[in-house]
Amino acid sequence: MVKTNKIILRTTLVLSYLLITSIILFLISSLFSYFNTGADRSEILHTKVERSDLYLPKISWKNDGNEGRFINNQTLQDVENDYLDAWYVKHIANKVNITSGLDDYYTKNARENLFNFIRQNKNENIHIEATTLEHNPNIEFFSEDGQLIALKDDHVVEYKKVFKDDILMLETTEVSSYKAILLLEDNFWRIRHLVKEKTSELKKVVTSSPIKIGIMKGINYYPQATPWNMYGESFNINVIDADFKIIEGAGLNTIRIFVPYEDFGKASVKAGKIDKLKQILDTAEKNNIKVVVTLFDFYGNYDVMDWTLNQKHARTIVSAFKDHEAIIAWDIKNEPNLDFDSRGKTTVIAWLEHLLILVKSIDKKHAVTIGWSNTKSAIILKDQVDFVSFHYYEDIDDFEIEYQLLQQKIPNRTIVLGEFGISSYGGFWKPFNSSKTKQAAYYKKIQKVLTKNAIPFMSWTLYDFDKIPEDVIGRLPWRFIPQKKFGFITKKGVKKPSFEFIAK
Repeated sequence: MVKTNKIILRTTLVLSYLLITSIILFLISSLFSYFNTGADRSEILHTKVERSDLYLPKISWKNDGNEGRFINNQTLQDVENDYLDAWYVKHIANKVNITSGLDDYYTKNARENLFNFIRQNKNENIHIEATTLEHNPNIEFFSEDGQLIALKDDHVVEYKKVFKDDILMLETTEVSSYKAILLLEDNFWRIRHLVKEKTSELKKVVTSSPIKIGIMKGINYYPQATPWNMYGESFNINVIDADFKIIEGAGLNTIRIFVPYEDFGKASVKAGKIDKLKQILDTAEKNNIKVVVTLFDFYGNYDVMDWTLNQKHARTIVSAFKDHEAIIAWDIKNEPNLDFDSRGKTTVIAWLEHLLILVKSIDKKHAVTIGWSNTKSAIILKDQVDFVSFHYYEDIDDFEIEYQLLQQKIPNRTIVLGEFGISSYGGFWKPFNSSKTKQAAYYKKIQKVLTKNAIPFMSWTLYDFDKIPEDVIGRLPWRFIPQKKFGFITKKGVKKPSFEFIAK
């Protein structure tokens, strides 16, 4: 019995030894294979930066040749990736005053200055929120051994906010030129030197000769069955075509539509969504209807680190349709002033201003505006838009004087009433508030003011709706239930008495 137990024990030890040895040999061979075959270089001794989801500034390489050896496209792409990653991790480091990640993108000498700067800011309770929106690098020298690159980066558009004790001390946009030297270390391009050569403050764009928009009689539009989900799986261009015929037949010539930011894919705009938007624009053109396209709907972050993603979203859409004949204007954002309290007025206005610059740089044919929620905010950036657009849901008796006061403040711009209307709901939640008759009386009265003052307008909205998303108006029933009945046409397709005054 004892002999048998010894045999079993010895056998177990031998097998265990063989198993452990096999595992060790397997791990060694796997590691050797990993470092010598198709391993992803971003995962080897290097912090991987998911910049494609976080930081996508516009980058335009100047290709005029360089001193030294030829640089192929793959190497150029590697340089671009590592160079932009270095900028991104520096932005993060300055925002939170930590040095994590800098080792992977800057050489030892370059890190010393960065560490000292961050240490000083941390001691003084200063932090910097910044991003770069545009880079224009040019390789001036690529060494014969392929280990060193000298480049110049012109017209770097850099937005920054400096905080001390969490109080905003400085907000600026600079246009700078940088000289950089990059060294190839461990198959990565690390910044050895990054020196700012010159800088100036970005000049604000003032629209001296606004693009004319003509006589605008319009309506904000969603299909009845798919409000706030216009480009979803139930997209039906035949339904939209039929609606456009109703709109054109009623004497209207303009619609305002909305691009939901996340639904369109944020920075990576989906080709299928672009195609659906094109179908809508083509159909509008066929029906002699002009279109105001609101570029950002269901977006309210404004974080500086998101700006490059927002700009890529806008750049993709505007570039795709800058020559489309149906478009009359781009509306940067729907009611951005409602985000002033939660996101900071300074940040929101700066975000809008940079998008105005971007859109105008791409499309010089169509007008650009912002859809403010009230007359008070409508004067913001008034000299940078082609026409001023505001929404009005206050007392109709005050409307004419409010409009005339706004004209006095903005004498050199067309002013458009971009949204207005009243619900026909008069049920439990607002029993004495309205009715179909009161809604018709409202439109009859306001149309007289619009005609008298030659005010361009776009009312809210063509149809009553079955459902209103919580993101639009919230959960409170006395808010979202009346919102369902702002239309000129009922859910069953019956024209309300207000339809008589939809355009005149």
